[in-house]
Amino acid sequence: MDHFHYISSEVLNLETVSEIIAHQKPLALSEEAITNIQKCRAYLDKKIATNEAPIYGINTGFGSLCNVKISNENLSQLQENLVKSHACGIGDEVPLEIVKLMLLLKIQSLSYGHSGVQLQTVERLIEFYNNDILPVIYTQGSLGASGDLAPLAHLSLPILGEGEVYFEGKKVPASGVLKHFNWQPIVLQSKEGLALLNGTQFMSAYGTYILIKAAKYSYLADLIGTISLEGFDGRQEPFNELIHFIRPHKGQIVTATRVNEFLEGSQIISQKKEHVQDPYSFRCIPQVHGASKDAIDYVKKTFKTEINSVTDNPNIFIESDMIVSGGNFHGQPLAIALDFLAIALAELGSISERRTYQLISGTRGLPAFLVDNPGLNSGFMIPQYTAASIASQNKQLATPASIDSIVSSNGQEDHVSMGANAATKCLKIMENLERILAIELMNASQAIEFRRPLKSSDFIEMFLKSYRAEVPLVKEDRILHYDIQNSVTFLNSFMIELED
Repeated sequence: MDHFHYISSEVLNLETVSEIIAHQKPLALSEEAITNIQKCRAYLDKKIATNEAPIYGINTGFGSLCNVKISNENLSQLQENLVKSHACGIGDEVPLEIVKLMLLLKIQSLSYGHSGVQLQTVERLIEFYNNDILPVIYTQGSLGASGDLAPLAHLSLPILGEGEVYFEGKKVPASGVLKHFNWQPIVLQSKEGLALLNGTQFMSAYGTYILIKAAKYSYLADLIGTISLEGFDGRQEPFNELIHFIRPHKGQIVTATRVNEFLEGSQIISQKKEHVQDPYSFRCIPQVHGASKDAIDYVKKTFKTEINSVTDNPNIFIESDMIVSGGNFHGQPLAIALDFLAIALAELGSISERRTYQLISGTRGLPAFLVDNPGLNSGFMIPQYTAASIASQNKQLATPASIDSIVSSNGQEDHVSMGANAATKCLKIMENLERILAIELMNASQAIEFRRPLKSSDFIEMFLKSYRAEVPLVKEDRILHYDIQNSVTFLNSFMIELED
């Protein structure tokens, strides 16, 4: 049983999440989590049986209907109605990797014993996770305010036997999958629908997924930038630690140190240089990449807190004998963090595209557009166009979502975070960054060939050898779309270990 990841009150961090995903670990509830869930449910059942007073979302309507009292015999129907009526998602489908993360994070949040759900409800979510039964969820519909209501309604529908799921590679009705496993639909009890729908798991799953990729692509931006530096016959002085210790931003120091490590033993960097300075896109790699690293670190701390939090409403506190209605579902911390992350990733792409532009400009002894016989061959002229168009799109996408708000629910929900929009935009920027860096790698690896017979470091030469197995040197014009695609695939297959 040791291969299970046990859901408990121990801190869940991004490294653990990454490991659960990479090793496809099944989930199980710890004894502590089981006790927390059962105690909370028993407390809530007793409270409803002995208390006639209205408690928001438990025996009242929702949102601006909070003053409508619901009779005890209708409490189960109230929760089922809630899930169905809130399943208003539309647009593109959420990537299945993120859906699976949503399940994991919802299970984690419900396990603390402040949500009042039945044990069997959480266990059914775990069964879905472990059997790769992934609900069909849509990217549009959440304001990131009362949590991610519409996406989480679609996440929850299948345990009621409603909606659709992906199972064994096909999109099928959830009812059929329940029959396949001989499962009865869950009958929601009081508070349960609200516990499932209130929460930030759509935003949190997107952010977690992007952060895992961001750690990798922050590293690759440093590596590919270093290969470009070599291809451009750049100077090493801007990476001298003396400069960075007198402006000691952590990300700046980490970047400069990493570039120096990449360059260790390089013949190209140590040859005599004809030029005194490099353009900013090379000289300021530590400052620009470092600022993005520091932003990513801040966002990582925010999401680490969030994925270890209870984000539904109201919250149940057994020891204090209180049920408190507040606003832990509000996505503002995530919305601002996702906007910050989007800007940080967009900037990594922006400076990457500028290095690509410098490499094709016919300076530093390189041929125009990095190809022999330019004129007859256009060479690497147009991949830079592609990178420029993507970098420009990232600038547009990096406009903050969190500064926007639209009143909803008859004015009851009068300030919303728009964190869901921040999340989907940020993922698009992440995907765009992959493509921009792939194009830079194409150019940098081509440029370095014009420095032969000099060699770069053993590490860079090994990396380029692996890359050349997938994307050969360009000697004359060919369809470069395939090279860009293969470069993206190559970077996606590159593995690094996350550090806490």
